[in-house]
Amino acid sequence: MKTSLSENVLRDLMSPLTQANQTFASKYPGETGTRQPVHTVYGGAHLFKSDSAQRLGALARRSLDQFAPDFFVFANAIGLPGAAQLLDSPDGSDSVTERLESDPEAVRRENKPAWLAHTIYQRVSEKLRNEPVEDFRIDFEDGYGNRPDDEEDGHAASAAAEVADGMTADTLPPFIGIRIKTFSEELRARSARTLDIFVSTLLEKSGGKLPQNFVVTLPKITIPEQVAALVDIFELLESKSGLAGGSLKMEMMIETTQSIINATGLINLPLLLAAARGRCVAAHFGTYDYTASCSITAAHQHMMHPACDFAKHMMQVSFGGTGIWLSDGATNIMPVAPHRFSEGGPPLTPNQIEENRQVVHRAWKLHYDHIQHSLAGAFYQGWDLHPAQLPTRYAAVYAFFLESLDAASERLRNFVDKAAKATLVGDVFDDAATGQGLLNYFLRAINCGALTEDEAIDLSGLTIAELRSGSFVKILNNRQNL
Repeated sequence: MKTSLSENVLRDLMSPLTQANQTFASKYPGETGTRQPVHTVYGGAHLFKSDSAQRLGALARRSLDQFAPDFFVFANAIGLPGAAQLLDSPDGSDSVTERLESDPEAVRRENKPAWLAHTIYQRVSEKLRNEPVEDFRIDFEDGYGNRPDDEEDGHAASAAAEVADGMTADTLPPFIGIRIKTFSEELRARSARTLDIFVSTLLEKSGGKLPQNFVVTLPKITIPEQVAALVDIFELLESKSGLAGGSLKMEMMIETTQSIINATGLINLPLLLAAARGRCVAAHFGTYDYTASCSITAAHQHMMHPACDFAKHMMQVSFGGTGIWLSDGATNIMPVAPHRFSEGGPPLTPNQIEENRQVVHRAWKLHYDHIQHSLAGAFYQGWDLHPAQLPTRYAAVYAFFLESLDAASERLRNFVDKAAKATLVGDVFDDAATGQGLLNYFLRAINCGALTEDEAIDLSGLTIAELRSGSFVKILNNRQNL
Protein backbone atom coordinates (compact mmCIF):
# COMPACT_ATOMS: atom_id res chain seq x y z
CA MET A 1 0.00 0.00 0.00
CA LYS A 2 1.34 3.41 -0.96
CA THR A 3 2.34 5.80 1.84
CA SER A 4 3.30 9.46 1.73
CA LEU A 5 5.98 9.41 4.41
CA SER A 6 9.15 7.34 4.30
CA GLU A 7 10.36 5.34 7.30
CA ASN A 8 13.41 7.62 7.61
CA VAL A 9 11.25 10.73 7.66
CA LEU A 10 8.94 9.22 10.27
CA ARG A 11 11.88 8.06 12.38
CA ASP A 12 13.43 11.53 12.38
CA LEU A 13 10.06 13.11 13.06
CA MET A 14 9.32 10.78 15.97
CA SER A 15 12.76 10.93 17.54
CA PRO A 16 11.86 13.62 20.10
CA LEU A 17 8.69 11.72 20.96
CA THR A 18 10.68 8.50 21.48
CA GLN A 19 12.97 10.27 23.90
CA ALA A 20 10.00 11.82 25.73
CA ASN A 21 8.25 8.46 25.96
CA GLN A 22 11.36 6.84 27.38
CA THR A 23 11.76 9.64 29.93
CA PHE A 24 8.12 9.24 30.95
CA ALA A 25 8.48 5.47 31.30
CA SER A 26 11.54 5.87 33.52
CA LYS A 27 9.62 8.21 35.85
CA TYR A 28 6.46 6.10 35.87
CA PRO A 29 7.53 2.45 35.84
CA GLY A 30 4.32 1.29 37.54
CA GLU A 31 3.91 -1.15 40.40
CA THR A 32 6.78 -3.54 40.87
CA GLY A 33 4.63 -6.38 42.21
CA THR A 34 6.98 -6.79 45.16
CA ARG A 35 5.52 -7.23 48.60
CA GLN A 36 4.23 -4.13 50.36
CA PRO A 37 3.56 -4.46 54.10
CA VAL A 38 -0.07 -3.99 55.10
CA HIS A 39 0.86 -1.91 58.12
CA THR A 40 3.62 -0.21 60.05
CA VAL A 41 3.74 -0.55 63.82
CA TYR A 42 5.28 2.48 65.52
CA GLY A 43 7.00 2.05 68.88
CA GLY A 44 9.17 4.33 70.99
CA ALA A 45 12.91 3.80 70.41
CA HIS A 46 13.51 3.58 74.17
CA LEU A 47 11.28 0.47 74.32
CA PHE A 48 12.52 -1.42 71.27
CA LYS A 49 13.99 -4.90 71.71
CA SER A 50 15.20 -7.44 69.20
CA ASP A 51 12.13 -9.59 69.91
CA SER A 52 9.59 -6.76 70.02
CA ALA A 53 7.61 -8.26 67.13
CA GLN A 54 7.15 -11.55 68.97
CA ARG A 55 6.14 -9.76 72.15
CA LEU A 56 3.56 -7.73 70.28
CA GLY A 57 2.22 -10.90 68.72
CA ALA A 58 1.79 -12.53 72.13
CA LEU A 59 -0.12 -9.48 73.41
CA ALA A 60 -2.30 -9.47 70.29
CA ARG A 61 -3.16 -13.15 70.73
CA ARG A 62 -4.01 -12.55 74.37
CA SER A 63 -6.41 -9.77 73.40
CA LEU A 64 -8.04 -11.92 70.73
CA ASP A 65 -8.41 -14.89 73.10
CA GLN A 66 -9.88 -12.73 75.85
CA PHE A 67 -12.32 -10.61 73.88
CA ALA A 68 -13.09 -12.86 70.88
CA PRO A 69 -12.61 -16.49 71.91
CA ASP A 70 -14.27 -17.78 68.70
CA PHE A 71 -15.06 -16.61 65.21
CA PHE A 72 -18.72 -15.90 66.02
CA VAL A 73 -17.80 -13.29 68.62
CA PHE A 74 -15.07 -11.75 66.47
CA ALA A 75 -17.30 -11.52 63.39
CA ASN A 76 -19.99 -9.72 65.38
CA ALA A 77 -17.49 -7.41 67.06
CA ILE A 78 -16.08 -6.09 63.78
CA GLY A 79 -19.32 -6.35 61.80
CA LEU A 80 -18.49 -8.86 59.10
CA PRO A 81 -21.26 -9.28 56.47
CA GLY A 82 -24.00 -11.55 57.81
CA ALA A 83 -22.34 -11.87 61.21
CA ALA A 84 -25.51 -11.00 63.14
CA GLN A 85 -27.28 -14.04 61.65
CA LEU A 86 -24.50 -16.57 62.27
CA LEU A 87 -25.77 -17.67 65.69
CA ASP A 88 -29.40 -17.80 64.48
CA SER A 89 -28.71 -21.00 62.55
CA PRO A 90 -31.03 -23.82 63.64
CA ASP A 91 -28.05 -26.19 63.56
CA GLY A 92 -26.29 -24.23 66.32
CA SER A 93 -22.74 -22.93 66.47
CA ASP A 94 -21.14 -26.31 67.23
CA SER A 95 -22.64 -27.87 64.12
CA VAL A 96 -21.54 -24.98 61.90
CA THR A 97 -18.01 -25.16 63.29
CA GLU A 98 -17.81 -28.90 62.72
CA ARG A 99 -18.94 -28.56 59.10
CA LEU A 100 -16.51 -25.71 58.49
CA GLU A 101 -13.65 -27.86 59.70
CA SER A 102 -14.71 -30.97 57.78
CA ASP A 103 -15.99 -29.45 54.51
CA PRO A 104 -15.32 -25.71 54.28
CA GLU A 105 -16.04 -25.52 50.53
CA ALA A 106 -19.55 -26.87 51.04
CA VAL A 107 -20.21 -24.29 53.73
CA ARG A 108 -18.75 -21.60 51.49
CA ARG A 109 -21.36 -22.41 48.85
CA GLU A 110 -24.26 -22.67 51.30
CA ASN A 111 -23.38 -20.12 53.98
CA LYS A 112 -20.74 -17.67 52.82
CA PRO A 113 -20.93 -15.42 55.94
CA ALA A 114 -20.04 -18.39 58.15
CA TRP A 115 -17.21 -19.46 55.84
CA LEU A 116 -15.88 -15.90 55.66
CA ALA A 117 -15.96 -15.39 59.43
CA HIS A 118 -14.32 -18.75 60.15
CA THR A 119 -11.64 -18.34 57.46
CA ILE A 120 -10.72 -14.84 58.60
CA TYR A 121 -10.52 -15.87 62.25
CA GLN A 122 -8.31 -18.85 61.42
CA ARG A 123 -5.97 -16.84 59.22
CA VAL A 124 -5.74 -13.98 61.69
CA SER A 125 -4.84 -16.42 64.46
CA GLU A 126 -2.21 -18.04 62.24
CA LYS A 127 -0.79 -14.66 61.24
CA LEU A 128 -0.46 -13.58 64.88
CA ARG A 129 1.47 -16.76 65.63
CA ASN A 130 3.79 -16.76 62.62
CA GLU A 131 4.27 -13.13 61.54
CA PRO A 132 2.43 -10.74 63.88
CA VAL A 133 4.24 -7.62 62.64
CA GLU A 134 5.07 -6.97 59.00
CA ASP A 135 6.78 -3.61 59.41
CA PHE A 136 8.15 -1.89 62.52
CA ARG A 137 9.32 1.68 62.84
CA ILE A 138 11.64 2.48 65.74
CA ASP A 139 10.37 5.92 66.63
CA PHE A 140 12.48 8.88 67.71
CA GLU A 141 9.69 11.37 67.03
CA ASP A 142 6.12 11.55 68.40
CA GLY A 143 6.32 8.15 70.07
CA TYR A 144 9.58 9.15 71.76
CA GLY A 145 9.42 12.87 72.48
CA ASN A 146 12.13 15.42 73.19
CA ARG A 147 14.74 14.20 75.65
CA PRO A 148 18.22 15.31 76.76
CA ASP A 149 20.84 14.78 74.07
CA ASP A 150 22.77 12.22 76.10
CA GLU A 151 19.64 10.17 76.60
CA GLU A 152 18.69 10.15 72.91
CA ASP A 153 22.29 9.33 71.97
CA GLY A 154 22.11 6.31 74.24
CA HIS A 155 18.79 5.14 72.88
CA ALA A 156 20.00 5.53 69.28
CA ALA A 157 22.96 3.26 70.06
CA SER A 158 20.98 0.74 72.11
CA ALA A 159 18.16 0.46 69.55
CA ALA A 160 20.75 -0.14 66.81
CA ALA A 161 22.38 -2.87 68.91
CA GLU A 162 18.96 -4.51 69.37
CA VAL A 163 18.40 -4.47 65.61
CA ALA A 164 21.79 -6.13 65.09
CA ASP A 165 20.85 -8.78 67.68
CA GLY A 166 17.56 -9.33 65.85
CA MET A 167 19.40 -9.82 62.58
CA THR A 168 21.53 -12.52 64.20
CA ALA A 169 18.58 -14.22 65.92
CA ASP A 170 16.25 -13.80 62.93
CA THR A 171 13.59 -12.14 65.08
CA LEU A 172 13.08 -8.94 63.09
CA PRO A 173 9.92 -8.41 61.03
CA PRO A 174 10.26 -8.50 57.22
CA PHE A 175 10.38 -4.68 57.08
CA ILE A 176 11.97 -2.36 59.63
CA GLY A 177 13.34 1.14 59.98
CA ILE A 178 13.57 4.23 62.14
CA ARG A 179 11.64 7.47 62.23
CA ILE A 180 13.89 10.40 63.01
CA LYS A 181 12.76 13.86 64.03
CA THR A 182 11.76 16.47 61.49
CA PHE A 183 14.40 18.51 59.66
CA SER A 184 13.02 21.80 60.92
CA GLU A 185 15.59 24.40 61.89
CA GLU A 186 15.10 23.61 65.59
CA LEU A 187 15.47 19.84 65.31
CA ARG A 188 17.57 19.11 62.21
CA ALA A 189 20.87 18.78 64.08
CA ARG A 190 19.37 16.43 66.66
CA SER A 191 17.69 14.39 63.96
CA ALA A 192 20.86 14.02 61.87
CA ARG A 193 22.89 13.04 64.95
CA THR A 194 20.41 10.30 65.87
CA LEU A 195 20.54 8.93 62.34
CA ASP A 196 24.33 8.97 62.32
CA ILE A 197 24.63 7.20 65.69
CA PHE A 198 22.00 4.62 64.81
CA VAL A 199 23.39 3.69 61.39
CA SER A 200 27.03 3.76 62.51
CA THR A 201 26.31 1.57 65.56
CA LEU A 202 24.17 -0.83 63.56
CA LEU A 203 26.85 -1.33 60.92
CA GLU A 204 29.51 -1.80 63.60
CA LYS A 205 27.44 -4.43 65.42
CA SER A 206 26.20 -6.23 62.31
CA GLY A 207 29.44 -6.50 60.40
CA GLY A 208 28.59 -3.74 57.96
CA LYS A 209 25.11 -4.97 56.99
CA LEU A 210 21.71 -3.36 57.05
CA PRO A 211 18.61 -5.44 57.80
CA GLN A 212 16.44 -6.37 54.86
CA ASN A 213 13.99 -3.64 53.77
CA PHE A 214 15.49 -1.01 56.08
CA VAL A 215 14.17 2.56 55.69
CA VAL A 216 14.47 5.95 57.36
CA THR A 217 11.23 7.88 57.80
CA LEU A 218 11.37 11.67 57.62
CA PRO A 219 8.32 13.33 59.27
CA LYS A 220 6.59 16.70 58.90
CA ILE A 221 8.19 17.57 55.56
CA THR A 222 7.44 21.05 54.28
CA ILE A 223 10.07 21.77 51.60
CA PRO A 224 12.12 19.69 49.11
CA GLU A 225 15.37 20.88 50.68
CA GLN A 226 14.62 18.78 53.78
CA VAL A 227 14.39 15.66 51.65
CA ALA A 228 17.53 16.59 49.73
CA ALA A 229 19.44 17.12 52.99
CA LEU A 230 18.53 13.62 54.17
CA VAL A 231 19.77 12.14 50.89
CA ASP A 232 23.02 14.10 51.26
CA ILE A 233 23.49 12.54 54.71
CA PHE A 234 22.78 9.11 53.24
CA GLU A 235 25.55 9.59 50.70
CA LEU A 236 28.03 10.68 53.38
CA LEU A 237 27.16 7.72 55.62
CA GLU A 238 27.52 5.28 52.72
CA SER A 239 30.84 6.79 51.71
CA LYS A 240 32.31 6.68 55.21
CA SER A 241 30.96 3.22 56.12
CA GLY A 242 31.63 1.40 52.87
CA LEU A 243 27.96 0.74 52.17
CA ALA A 244 27.09 0.43 48.52
CA GLY A 245 25.73 3.61 47.01
CA GLY A 246 21.95 3.75 47.21
CA SER A 247 21.70 1.30 50.14
CA LEU A 248 19.93 3.75 52.43
CA LYS A 249 16.29 4.36 51.52
CA MET A 250 13.72 6.78 52.88
CA GLU A 251 10.00 7.26 53.42
CA MET A 252 8.30 10.64 53.29
CA MET A 253 5.63 11.57 55.79
CA ILE A 254 2.93 13.75 54.26
CA GLU A 255 1.39 15.47 57.26
CA THR A 256 1.45 19.21 56.58
CA THR A 257 -0.56 21.31 54.17
CA GLN A 258 2.73 22.62 52.77
CA SER A 259 3.62 19.07 51.75
CA ILE A 260 0.67 19.18 49.36
CA ILE A 261 0.88 22.72 47.92
CA ASN A 262 3.91 24.98 48.33
CA ALA A 263 4.19 28.72 48.87
CA THR A 264 4.08 29.48 45.13
CA GLY A 265 0.90 27.47 44.58
CA LEU A 266 2.62 24.50 42.96
CA ILE A 267 1.85 20.91 43.92
CA ASN A 268 4.78 20.10 46.19
CA LEU A 269 4.58 16.29 46.20
CA PRO A 270 6.40 15.66 42.88
CA LEU A 271 9.09 18.14 43.96
CA LEU A 272 9.60 16.22 47.22
CA LEU A 273 9.91 12.98 45.31
CA ALA A 274 12.42 14.46 42.86
CA ALA A 275 14.51 15.73 45.78
CA ALA A 276 14.82 12.14 47.05
CA ARG A 277 16.93 11.29 43.98
CA GLY A 278 15.58 7.75 43.66
CA ARG A 279 15.87 6.96 47.37
CA CYS A 280 12.19 7.21 48.34
CA VAL A 281 10.25 3.95 48.54
CA ALA A 282 7.05 5.09 50.27
CA ALA A 283 4.92 8.05 51.33
CA HIS A 284 2.98 7.82 54.60
CA PHE A 285 0.03 10.04 55.44
CA GLY A 286 -0.06 11.56 58.93
CA THR A 287 -3.73 11.87 59.85
CA TYR A 288 -3.56 13.91 63.03
CA ASP A 289 -0.77 16.33 62.18
CA TYR A 290 -2.39 16.99 58.81
CA THR A 291 -5.86 17.63 60.19
CA ALA A 292 -4.32 19.84 62.88
CA SER A 293 -2.51 21.82 60.17
CA CYS A 294 -5.94 22.36 58.59
CA SER A 295 -7.20 23.79 61.93
CA ILE A 296 -9.61 20.89 62.38
CA THR A 297 -10.48 20.49 66.05
CA ALA A 298 -9.44 17.36 67.92
CA ALA A 299 -12.98 15.97 68.09
CA HIS A 300 -13.09 15.76 64.28
CA GLN A 301 -9.55 14.59 63.60
CA HIS A 302 -9.98 11.10 62.20
CA MET A 303 -9.00 9.03 59.17
CA MET A 304 -12.33 9.39 57.37
CA HIS A 305 -12.45 13.20 57.45
CA PRO A 306 -12.91 14.68 53.94
CA ALA A 307 -9.72 16.73 54.39
CA CYS A 308 -7.78 13.47 54.70
CA ASP A 309 -9.40 12.04 51.60
CA PHE A 310 -8.38 15.15 49.66
CA ALA A 311 -4.75 14.92 50.79
CA LYS A 312 -4.55 11.20 50.08
CA HIS A 313 -6.02 11.66 46.62
CA MET A 314 -3.40 14.31 45.94
CA MET A 315 -0.80 11.73 46.96
CA GLN A 316 -2.30 9.21 44.55
CA VAL A 317 -2.39 11.68 41.67
CA SER A 318 1.18 12.84 42.33
CA PHE A 319 2.74 9.42 42.95
CA GLY A 320 0.59 7.18 40.76
CA GLY A 321 2.69 5.03 38.45
CA THR A 322 5.96 5.89 40.19
CA GLY A 323 6.10 2.64 42.16
CA ILE A 324 6.03 4.56 45.47
CA TRP A 325 4.06 2.72 48.16
CA LEU A 326 1.32 4.73 49.84
CA SER A 327 0.30 4.31 53.47
CA ASP A 328 -2.65 5.72 55.38
CA GLY A 329 -2.47 6.86 58.99
CA ALA A 330 -3.60 5.39 62.30
CA THR A 331 -6.72 4.96 64.41
CA ASN A 332 -5.98 6.62 67.74
CA ILE A 333 -8.79 5.00 69.76
CA MET A 334 -7.09 2.02 71.37
CA PRO A 335 -8.84 -1.32 72.11
CA VAL A 336 -7.77 -1.24 75.76
CA ALA A 337 -10.04 -2.49 78.57
CA PRO A 338 -10.70 0.19 81.21
CA HIS A 339 -10.86 -2.31 84.10
CA ARG A 340 -7.88 -4.54 84.84
CA PHE A 341 -7.53 -7.40 87.24
CA SER A 342 -4.59 -7.04 89.62
CA GLU A 343 -2.93 -9.98 91.37
CA GLY A 344 -4.24 -10.16 94.91
CA GLY A 345 -7.02 -7.69 94.22
CA PRO A 346 -10.75 -8.33 93.97
CA PRO A 347 -12.07 -10.05 90.85
CA LEU A 348 -13.76 -7.95 88.19
CA THR A 349 -17.49 -7.63 88.54
CA PRO A 350 -19.82 -8.83 85.75
CA ASN A 351 -20.51 -5.19 84.88
CA GLN A 352 -16.81 -4.44 84.61
CA ILE A 353 -16.21 -7.51 82.44
CA GLU A 354 -19.06 -6.46 80.14
CA GLU A 355 -17.80 -2.89 79.96
CA ASN A 356 -14.32 -4.15 79.04
CA ARG A 357 -15.81 -6.23 76.24
CA GLN A 358 -17.88 -3.34 74.89
CA VAL A 359 -14.96 -0.88 74.95
CA VAL A 360 -12.62 -3.25 73.13
CA HIS A 361 -15.25 -4.26 70.58
CA ARG A 362 -16.12 -0.62 69.82
CA ALA A 363 -12.46 0.20 69.25
CA TRP A 364 -12.03 -2.90 67.08
CA LYS A 365 -15.05 -1.92 64.98
CA LEU A 366 -13.74 1.63 64.51
CA HIS A 367 -10.31 0.36 63.51
CA TYR A 368 -11.85 -2.17 61.13
CA ASP A 369 -14.03 0.49 59.47
CA HIS A 370 -11.10 2.88 59.11
CA ILE A 371 -9.00 0.20 57.41
CA GLN A 372 -11.83 -0.76 55.08
CA HIS A 373 -12.15 2.92 54.11
CA SER A 374 -8.41 3.04 53.37
CA LEU A 375 -8.52 -0.15 51.31
CA ALA A 376 -11.49 1.03 49.28
CA GLY A 377 -9.42 4.12 48.44
CA ALA A 378 -6.46 1.92 47.36
CA PHE A 379 -4.34 2.66 50.43
CA TYR A 380 -3.21 -0.87 51.22
CA GLN A 381 -1.02 0.02 54.18
CA GLY A 382 -1.63 1.90 57.43
CA TRP A 383 -0.23 2.51 60.88
CA ASP A 384 -0.93 0.50 64.02
CA LEU A 385 -0.16 1.86 67.46
CA HIS A 386 -1.14 -0.95 69.85
CA PRO A 387 -0.81 -4.76 69.76
CA ALA A 388 -4.57 -5.20 70.26
CA GLN A 389 -5.05 -3.49 66.88
CA LEU A 390 -3.23 -6.30 65.06
CA PRO A 391 -6.22 -8.70 64.99
CA THR A 392 -8.44 -6.12 63.34
CA ARG A 393 -5.69 -5.00 60.94
CA TYR A 394 -5.41 -8.47 59.47
CA ALA A 395 -9.14 -9.18 59.70
CA ALA A 396 -9.95 -6.04 57.69
CA VAL A 397 -7.33 -6.78 55.05
CA TYR A 398 -8.37 -10.42 54.71
CA ALA A 399 -12.06 -9.51 54.54
CA PHE A 400 -11.34 -6.95 51.82
CA PHE A 401 -9.75 -9.56 49.58
CA LEU A 402 -11.89 -12.57 50.45
CA GLU A 403 -15.26 -10.81 50.08
CA SER A 404 -14.58 -9.99 46.43
CA LEU A 405 -12.60 -13.14 45.67
CA ASP A 406 -15.22 -14.89 43.53
CA ALA A 407 -15.84 -11.87 41.31
CA ALA A 408 -12.12 -11.13 40.89
CA SER A 409 -11.37 -14.78 40.09
CA GLU A 410 -14.05 -14.95 37.41
CA ARG A 411 -12.97 -11.68 35.83
CA LEU A 412 -9.29 -12.66 35.71
CA ARG A 413 -10.10 -16.07 34.23
CA ASN A 414 -12.19 -14.38 31.54
CA PHE A 415 -9.36 -11.99 30.72
CA VAL A 416 -6.85 -14.81 30.42
CA ASP A 417 -9.16 -16.98 28.31
CA LYS A 418 -9.87 -14.06 26.03
CA ALA A 419 -6.18 -13.29 25.67
CA ALA A 420 -5.40 -16.86 24.69
CA LYS A 421 -7.74 -16.56 21.69
CA ALA A 422 -6.85 -13.08 20.49
CA THR A 423 -3.96 -10.89 19.53
CA LEU A 424 -2.68 -7.88 21.44
CA VAL A 425 -4.93 -5.47 19.58
CA GLY A 426 -8.38 -4.11 20.07
CA ASP A 427 -10.35 -4.64 23.22
CA VAL A 428 -7.99 -7.27 24.69
CA PHE A 429 -5.02 -4.94 24.88
CA ASP A 430 -7.23 -2.03 25.87
CA ASP A 431 -8.22 -4.08 28.90
CA ALA A 432 -4.65 -4.92 29.87
CA ALA A 433 -4.67 -2.23 32.57
CA THR A 434 -7.72 -3.82 34.17
CA GLY A 435 -6.09 -7.22 33.89
CA GLN A 436 -3.01 -5.84 35.62
CA GLY A 437 -5.22 -4.51 38.39
CA LEU A 438 -6.75 -7.95 38.88
CA LEU A 439 -3.31 -9.55 38.89
CA ASN A 440 -2.17 -7.02 41.51
CA TYR A 441 -5.22 -7.97 43.58
CA PHE A 442 -4.05 -11.60 43.74
CA LEU A 443 -0.44 -10.63 44.41
CA ARG A 444 -1.47 -8.42 47.35
CA ALA A 445 -3.79 -11.13 48.69
CA ILE A 446 -0.95 -13.66 48.62
CA ASN A 447 1.62 -11.29 50.12
CA CYS A 448 -0.54 -10.43 53.13
CA GLY A 449 -1.71 -13.99 53.82
CA ALA A 450 -5.33 -13.62 52.72
CA LEU A 451 -4.69 -16.32 50.09
CA THR A 452 -2.16 -19.07 49.69
CA GLU A 453 -0.34 -19.44 46.38
CA ASP A 454 -2.15 -22.73 45.76
CA GLU A 455 -5.53 -21.07 46.28
CA ALA A 456 -4.59 -18.21 43.96
CA ILE A 457 -3.48 -20.62 41.24
CA ASP A 458 -6.70 -22.61 41.52
CA LEU A 459 -8.95 -19.56 41.49
CA SER A 460 -7.16 -17.37 38.95
CA GLY A 461 -6.32 -19.99 36.34
CA LEU A 462 -2.71 -18.76 36.24
CA THR A 463 0.44 -20.73 36.83
CA ILE A 464 2.76 -19.91 39.71
CA ALA A 465 5.31 -18.52 37.23
CA GLU A 466 2.66 -16.24 35.72
CA LEU A 467 1.59 -14.99 39.13
CA ARG A 468 5.16 -14.30 40.18
CA SER A 469 5.93 -12.48 36.93
CA GLY A 470 3.76 -9.61 38.17
CA SER A 471 3.00 -8.51 34.60
CA PHE A 472 -0.31 -9.09 32.86
CA VAL A 473 1.15 -7.98 29.51
CA LYS A 474 3.87 -10.65 29.82
CA ILE A 475 1.19 -13.23 30.54
CA LEU A 476 -0.68 -12.14 27.39
CA ASN A 477 2.47 -12.31 25.27
CA ASN A 478 3.48 -15.74 26.54
CA ARG A 479 0.04 -17.26 26.13
CA GLN A 480 -0.38 -15.92 22.62
CA ASN A 481 3.00 -17.34 21.61
CA LEU A 482 2.12 -20.87 22.72
